[in-house]
Amino acid sequence: MKKLIYSLILLLVAYILWGGLRSAKIDSGFDVASFAELPVQVGGRIKPLDSVARNTLLILSARQKVITPEGATLSPIEWFMDLTMRPEVADTYRVFKIEFPDDLGLAGLAEKGQRYYSYNDLQPHFEELRQLYSQIDPEPQKRSAYDKQIADINDGLMRYHRIMHSLHPVGGPDRLDRLVDEYQSYTATIGPGLVELRKQQAGEDYDAALLNRFIAFGDDYLKLSQIAMLRVVPPPPPVDPMEDWKNIGLELLDVMKGDPLSPYVTSYAALTMAYRSGDMETFNNEVSTLRQRFIGDFPSEIDRVHFEYVFNSLQPFYMSMQLYVLIFLIACLSWLRWPKELGRAAFWLLMLAFAVHTFGLLARMYIQGRPPITNLYSSAVFVGWGAVLLGVFIEKFYKNGIGAAMASLVGFSTLIVAHHLAMSGDTLEMMRAVLDSNFWLATHVIIITFGYSAMFLAGALAIVFIMLGVFTRSFHKETARSLSGMVYGITAFGVLFSLVGTILGGIWADQSWGRFWGWDPKENGALMIVVMGAIYLHARWGGLFRERGLMALAICGNIVTAWSWFGTNLLGVGLHSYGFTDSGFYWLVAFWLSQSVFIATGLLPWRYWRSEFGQANDRKERKRILIASEPVESTAQSR
Repeated sequence: MKKLIYSLILLLVAYILWGGLRSAKIDSGFDVASFAELPVQVGGRIKPLDSVARNTLLILSARQKVITPEGATLSPIEWFMDLTMRPEVADTYRVFKIEFPDDLGLAGLAEKGQRYYSYNDLQPHFEELRQLYSQIDPEPQKRSAYDKQIADINDGLMRYHRIMHSLHPVGGPDRLDRLVDEYQSYTATIGPGLVELRKQQAGEDYDAALLNRFIAFGDDYLKLSQIAMLRVVPPPPPVDPMEDWKNIGLELLDVMKGDPLSPYVTSYAALTMAYRSGDMETFNNEVSTLRQRFIGDFPSEIDRVHFEYVFNSLQPFYMSMQLYVLIFLIACLSWLRWPKELGRAAFWLLMLAFAVHTFGLLARMYIQGRPPITNLYSSAVFVGWGAVLLGVFIEKFYKNGIGAAMASLVGFSTLIVAHHLAMSGDTLEMMRAVLDSNFWLATHVIIITFGYSAMFLAGALAIVFIMLGVFTRSFHKETARSLSGMVYGITAFGVLFSLVGTILGGIWADQSWGRFWGWDPKENGALMIVVMGAIYLHARWGGLFRERGLMALAICGNIVTAWSWFGTNLLGVGLHSYGFTDSGFYWLVAFWLSQSVFIATGLLPWRYWRSEFGQANDRKERKRILIASEPVESTAQSR
């Protein structure tokens, strides 16, 4: 039976790792992988088209796949190719997620059980949607759930339209089929068109047809320069590649100044025409030409772009989430059968998951060129990583499966939080000016976030103490002693890091804003964590509470830490409000309620505890068990 269990574990691990390591190979004949690696500049950052496709699809659909009307599944980059080069086809794909379509009041839109709609489904209702959007509150924080849904649809349609026209001018299929000819005609028209324009301004006779064609080109490309979202034309070398790139419209307009038309523009036009006509050879040649041109112009940047594409394909955090679930199940099973063997398996799997999680963190640091924490998303990733690191040490020391189980649970939970935070788009966006300091990001932010990790892990261990004590008969003093020691040690670690991090934050604030402390909500939240940890430590050292009360205090630490981490952002005020998000309010309240339930459970009268604490015959016997479960130094202090 043991061999069967081990074999099953190995198969599951192999399946998880293989699922992440294998890249989705697309056998369409088009070099989709090379196209996905083509660099563009968005939000001041150079990234592959693959990242643009994934982020856009997450915003519109809250997922990274598209189901065609025929039932086929497309990857993000395949959908992006259709959107930018075959928009008439992409318009039939259901990529707009609408949670409550019935509430919109748009006749004929809602379909029973359907939450995804295509551009063509929404097109008949554009005017109604415009009117509804004009009526909602302009301040996002004051919008109702209905208003937010209207705003999300409007913003999604705008983004969809801007991405669609990032590689070519606005127009129908006929225009896309002759892009190269159009650009040639445009460049040939510029010189004569300018001559006719000067004649008109001088009051001389001019060729009206030629002038009108020239003006039409200018109007179209001016509109394109305002619409196109992606900047696909880099500055000519040896300019710094981080300088502002141009979108297609801006590049076409600059040709009027006498600049030559960038070969990037003509290459994108040629590959668009090739993709539309099914000419795989021409498409692949143009993609190769674009890639080689960028390597020749900016050889130092291509490795980072390629690495980001590989990182996207591997999805290390998703792989870690699956491993954490498996670890938790194995650790729980070890409490029922074969504790030594399964406990060892859980520990080594935790090490593997931690290694994958670490790779994800380091990969993000390399891509962004920053320390690991730069926004709420990366803080969630790091909090889980820190909790798993502490859990590894706990499991190595106690070897009872509890450290592995709780570390994996916290790691999984924080990565789920990060996954939902990623729905807002690029999680590697450029830094806000107030955070633009690698030194303080690497010191204050990392240290104080380690404090979050410790407090959450201590609270999770306290929950285990209460659940085992109330609902099981197998919770003995040895287990109570080890859990008590874990919670105490991790809390002390968390208080230390939170205190040091808060002080460093004050020094940073003094350098940035000219004051050490200003009672900002985020500063208050950090102080609350220190105070909560100090209450726990003093209650233990002073003998004010025994295990049951101490565990309740540790769980209170979860509530306080969650408020400092996310709750302060819900206020939308203060100098730290750059991380504002209101979408997590209900989840935060649900988390607080769940922790309150655990606290209430731990404070139930002893007669409801099924473990030996509750079954003790009298108070003296119960006190003996509790004292026996305390570490020696704590017992000595209480005496």
